[in-house]
Amino acid sequence: MATCIFTTGAPRRIGFVSTRIEGTDGVTLEARKWAQILGGLGHSCYWMAGQLEASAGAGVVAPLASFNHPEVVEVQRQLFGVAVRSRAVTNRIQSLKEQLKDECYRFMERFDLEVLVPENILAIPMHVPLGLAVTEVIAETTLPVIAHHHDFAWERERFTLNAVNDYLQAAFPPLLHTMEHVVINSMQQRELARRLGIPSQIIPNVLDFETPPPGLDDYNRDLRRELGLRDDDWLILQPTRVVQRKGIEHAVELVRRLRDPRAKLVISHPAGDEGNAYMAMLHDRIADAGIEVRFIADRVGERRGVNAAGQKVYTLADVYPHADLVTYPSHYEGFGNAFLEAVYFGKPVVVNRYAVYARDIDPLGFKTITLTQLVTRETVEQVRAVLEDSSLRAQWARTNYALGLKHFSYAVARRKLAARLANLFGEGV
Repeated sequence: MATCIFTTGAPRRIGFVSTRIEGTDGVTLEARKWAQILGGLGHSCYWMAGQLEASAGAGVVAPLASFNHPEVVEVQRQLFGVAVRSRAVTNRIQSLKEQLKDECYRFMERFDLEVLVPENILAIPMHVPLGLAVTEVIAETTLPVIAHHHDFAWERERFTLNAVNDYLQAAFPPLLHTMEHVVINSMQQRELARRLGIPSQIIPNVLDFETPPPGLDDYNRDLRRELGLRDDDWLILQPTRVVQRKGIEHAVELVRRLRDPRAKLVISHPAGDEGNAYMAMLHDRIADAGIEVRFIADRVGERRGVNAAGQKVYTLADVYPHADLVTYPSHYEGFGNAFLEAVYFGKPVVVNRYAVYARDIDPLGFKTITLTQLVTRETVEQVRAVLEDSSLRAQWARTNYALGLKHFSYAVARRKLAARLANLFGEGV
């Protein structure tokens, strides 16, 4: 019988570079997972970011690398929504770029790095000087790179009109021979090849399906009572930020049309950085619908504790076990972390068939309730049937978890990351 031998190559010193490694945004979450997986393969990981959480591990905080740095905010403001930039703006970009190159070189030298992992900074132009700086450092050092791309400029309408197309062509992303490009879905892979002639590999967002999810314990058992919910209420969880592309108005409409006093919508995250108009619209919809909605962002954090009002703070992993249904009606997602979380915690999910879901996830056979921009009578009936039938929920949970383990586990990312490193260093896998 043939034996398959999996080797991971020599241990490497790997440096992650990002604008922010902090909080619960998708880039931070996936970067943490990659570091955990690479660490498990024997590699050492280090961090450079404008905002860096204390728990990240060895690394450096470079404030100028943050897209929230005042100088960066001011420059970025003059680059998008306009077609022309002044010479003064160009000079300011170049000045910031040179300062950031110095930061990168210091980071690389301090930790004697062998591999660089730019986290989304060579894809979406949230920080143009940083993207230029990292591109030039790669070109000058020929350091091996695995560029982890989550969002591209062409996927965001706000970057369509810009005064930096020359920079976008050069660095978002660059085509350099020491780079492995990684995207998170097949649509990005196709567009990257079509637009720029850059080949890439897909490593989807993943979860640790090899480790069973946490459940109820002495700390989180009281969550329903703390939120003012009864044991027989239907906790319908919307586990996303309150931004327009999340389509939360569909969740409001679903709960309205259930017409059941047990149905309570719980929104776990705060508003995003896209203004207050969407939140105001949601409050109007909620008032018109006459439903109960709990906004619990002040009660959910990255770790357990107490908020400023002296109330218990729970993690999202504390909330999921109490959910009866998860709503995920996004209009657009690069992948869909909340979908994977619902599968991991064994919860039925209502999902809008956004493009990446329709192309990369739905064909795999997950049991879900889907909608296409509309909450139909059929959608409402399916939801009611699932909420009323615990055996059906359990059956879906088993099927979905098995599919998550097969397609989106750490094992998947482990194999694919080992292959990327092997390509860079000419090692066998």
